[in-house]
Amino acid sequence: MILMALDHVRDFFSNAAYSPLDLTQTTPALFFTRWITHFCAPAFILLAGTSAFLWASARGKGKKELSWFLFTRGVWLIVLELTLVRLAWFFTVDYETSLAQVIWAIGWSMIGLAGLVFLPSWAIAVFAVAMIAGHNLLDSLTLGNTPFTNAIWTVLHHSGLIELWPGHELYVLYPLIPWLGVIALGYAVGPFFLEDGPKRRRRFLRYGAALLVGFILIRLINQYGDPQPWSPQRDTLFTLLSFLNVEKYPPSLLFLLLTLGPIFLALGLPGRPVGRVTGVIMVYGRVPLFFYILHLFVIHGLAVGLALLRYGQAPWLFGTAWLVHAGYPPDYGYSLPVVYLIWLGVVAAAYPCCKWFSDLKQRRRDWWLSYL
Repeated sequence: MILMALDHVRDFFSNAAYSPLDLTQTTPALFFTRWITHFCAPAFILLAGTSAFLWASARGKGKKELSWFLFTRGVWLIVLELTLVRLAWFFTVDYETSLAQVIWAIGWSMIGLAGLVFLPSWAIAVFAVAMIAGHNLLDSLTLGNTPFTNAIWTVLHHSGLIELWPGHELYVLYPLIPWLGVIALGYAVGPFFLEDGPKRRRRFLRYGAALLVGFILIRLINQYGDPQPWSPQRDTLFTLLSFLNVEKYPPSLLFLLLTLGPIFLALGLPGRPVGRVTGVIMVYGRVPLFFYILHLFVIHGLAVGLALLRYGQAPWLFGTAWLVHAGYPPDYGYSLPVVYLIWLGVVAAAYPCCKWFSDLKQRRRDWWLSYL
C-alpha cells in the first residue's frame, strides 16, 4: 500500500514529462521509482484470492456462501471504481473519461473467482497457470471488427479506450484475463497458509525461485512472454533496465513471473515479532481499501493546493488534462527527492485516519465494515 502511494505521488508531482520507463529519456532513479511499484497490483490481486480462501476456512463457510461473498464484494468494488475512485482521480463528475484500474480488476476477478470456487482445487490451479502462462498467445487474436467485439476484447485482454457513448470513454488499463489467473493462483495457494511454518516457507521459497528462474530463461530467449523484447543499450546498467522493462498494461507473462516470484519469496521468509515499525506499517495493511481511496483524495487535493499557491490556478489538474500533461506550465512539478518527501508526508498524514478506522474494525462487527 505504501509503495503504491509513491507511484501516485509521482503521477501528480514529478517534473518528468515523459514515461519513467522510456529508456531514451529516463534516469535509473526515476526508472526504479516506477518499476518498484510494479509489485503492488500482483500482490493485491494474488492475496485477494488467498484472503478469500482463508476467510471461508476460518469461518467454516461453504462454497455457496464464499461465492456470494466474492460476488457482492466484487460488484461493490466495480461501483467504487466508477464513482468515488473516479472522483478522486479527476475531481470532476462529467464522466468524459473513466479509468478501469486495479479496483476494477480486483472486483471483476472476485466475480470470476465466485464461479471458479466450485471447481476442484487442482482445476483452479490449472486454470491459474494456463491464464498466466498462456494469455500472451492471444495477443494477435481479434474478435471480429465491430465496436462491440472490440470493446469486449479490450475489457478481457487488450488495454485501450472504449467509447461508451458519444463524448464518454472508458480507459481500460487492467484487462481481466491475466488478473483472473492471478486471483485464482492466490486462491489455489491458500491451503499453504494452513500448513506448519517450515513446510509453508519451503513451498513459497521453491515456487518463488522457480518463477524467477522462469523469468530469466524466457526473457533471455526473447521470443515470447512480453510484447517488447529487451535489447542492448548504451551501457550495462541501461541494458539491465531494458531486461527488466516488462509490460504491465496488460501484464505480460514476464511481468507476472518477475513480480510474483519475489512476492512468493517474501511469503517464504520466516515470521518475525511485530515491532514498533512493523506495527505502524500493518495499520495501512489492515484497511487497504480505505487507505486507497483516502490517499488519492489527499494526493490530488495537495497537488491542486500547491498549484494554486504557485500559479494561482490549476485547471490542468481537473478532468483528463493531467493524464496527458495537457496545459501544464513548462516548469510544473518537482524533482525526484521532493517527490519522495511528499510521498512520505502523504503516508504520514493518512496514518491517523487509518489507525482510527483500523481500531473501529477491530472493535465492531457491523456488516457494512466488511465492504471497506
